[in-house]
Amino acid sequence: MAGGTIPHFQNDGGYPAIDIGVKEFMCVGANPPYDHPHVFLDMGADAEKVCPYCSTLYRFDASLHADETRPANCLYLDRAA
Repeated sequence: MAGGTIPHFQNDGGYPAIDIGVKEFMCVGANPPYDHPHVFLDMGADAEKVCPYCSTLYRFDASLHADETRPANCLYLDRAA
């Protein structure tokens, strides 16, 4: 995602898996104050990646846009910014 913003995703719902439309992203865990270190993840040639902090399985779905998730509402929006 060179030249663009890296999307951040959160898992407040405790979902075992979240489908996303990007392969490079940040996982924040749950929303603050229950977040973990914001970790950059890159799926590379794979179609899924597990966050090493919260164990959320992220799966790539090319039909989703960068700001869409399944289940919905897992895109992290920094309210302080």
